[in-house]
Amino acid sequence: MLEERTPEELRAWLRLALEPGLGRGSARQLLSALGLPHHALAAGAPTLARHLPRELALQLAEPPSAEVATGIESAMQMLTLPGHQLITLADPHYPATLFDCGDPPLILFVRGDVALLQRPSIAVVGARSATPGGCDDARAFARYLAERGWAIVSGLARGIDAAAHEGALQAGPQGGRTIAVLAGGLDAIYPPRHAGLAEQIATHGALVTEYPPGTPAQPFRFPDRNRLVAALSRGVLVVEAAAQSGSLITARLALEYGREVFAIPGSIHAPLSRGCHALIRQGAKLVEQGRDIEEELQRSGPVPQPGAGHGTAMQPELPGWLAARDTGSRTAAGLRTSKRPVNRMLKDPVITRVLDALGYDPADTDTLCRRSGLEFSRVAAALTELELNSVVQRLDDGRYQRRQQGIIYG
Repeated sequence: MLEERTPEELRAWLRLALEPGLGRGSARQLLSALGLPHHALAAGAPTLARHLPRELALQLAEPPSAEVATGIESAMQMLTLPGHQLITLADPHYPATLFDCGDPPLILFVRGDVALLQRPSIAVVGARSATPGGCDDARAFARYLAERGWAIVSGLARGIDAAAHEGALQAGPQGGRTIAVLAGGLDAIYPPRHAGLAEQIATHGALVTEYPPGTPAQPFRFPDRNRLVAALSRGVLVVEAAAQSGSLITARLALEYGREVFAIPGSIHAPLSRGCHALIRQGAKLVEQGRDIEEELQRSGPVPQPGAGHGTAMQPELPGWLAARDTGSRTAAGLRTSKRPVNRMLKDPVITRVLDALGYDPADTDTLCRRSGLEFSRVAAALTELELNSVVQRLDDGRYQRRQQGIIYG
């Protein structure tokens, strides 16, 4: 449980966090000089002016503006809801790892398990416009690491972030712990379609933000969100990322904070592999399975041990290296036996859907059915036409892979 704090003390913390013109750095300097927020706010304008610009000192010496007062009371009201907590720099539950970022937030709003912020964690991040294969990777790695006792940190964004949270939750009640760091208030889930996922995370993990209720998630807040993702974690795994990507910002911040950075390689032809390949060239650890991450982190400190009931964790590997299920004996009705112009074929919505599901790594027919949501006969027909037109090739183990100019991807 968090230490008891009076409403006046909480309001003073909120005042410093919400006051216009008072940045995090200036607020921390003020606390260092004058003590806790309610002490600083009671010091008077002359004392405050020794540490702040005169106009800001006069502003703080007065009662809060109507806008700030409304924000304070809105936050106080939210803290009466079940599972909602406010952690301050002075709380023992404040995650010490955030001090490594050099700009730790004054306060954190948390919905869920506050103690989870003390648990060893690994961030899993990547592209919003991720491929189905990339999302599969993120789920598999996150599930394995969660089963091994790690908390999985990500940003609740579309694509890789959401898949990482889902994978961690799939580890079950004993191991499925995940932390979503938000770029807005706890009541402003973004994207809105992840509201259901956010509810699951609040139940089995924690939603965390430095922003008060009512704050919308906006692009200029994402870098701040990313710094917390990086600082909370022992290491950052980048699954897919374009050459210019917010995930690369998170990885760069992680390096600045002394964290390990891991990246999954992909096809040299896949745009979302370029960011990962750039990280690997710059020294990130190339990983093929969850064990690679744990072995690397063991060199820098203790790693969590799976608790009783976590079950046996399977090692996730890249889809291109997964054992393929034999689909050679299956047949499908209505297979095309003749070619049609490639440009016309690629406008076929079923063909496009199957190609999107295939991505740039080998996949078997069952996987493509699951990813595309199409029945087997339609996927098989599409693959046959794509093979006839030399867009894909069937490998010896029964999986399919894209071609380009006669070169097989991967």
